[in-house]
Amino acid sequence: MPVVHVHTWEGRTVEQKRGLVAAITAAMVEHFDSNPDRTHVILHDIPLDSWGRNGELGVDLVARGAASSVEPPG
Repeated sequence: MPVVHVHTWEGRTVEQKRGLVAAITAAMVEHFDSNPDRTHVILHDIPLDSWGRNGELGVDLVARGAASSVEPPG
């Protein structure tokens, strides 16, 4: 039973999440010969004030324009 964890900043739509889960599941079936019924994808939406990079919180990076609110810099 493969389990795939995806950690992202919060802000994605349900449609984006559906597409990602479908694409990851399809990739696991194609490349790992996984059974789609047993393939789990867990999305972790992390608030901007709970994610840091290079000594700064995501909320501060977004506030000063160094990052998009839905995509961590880097």
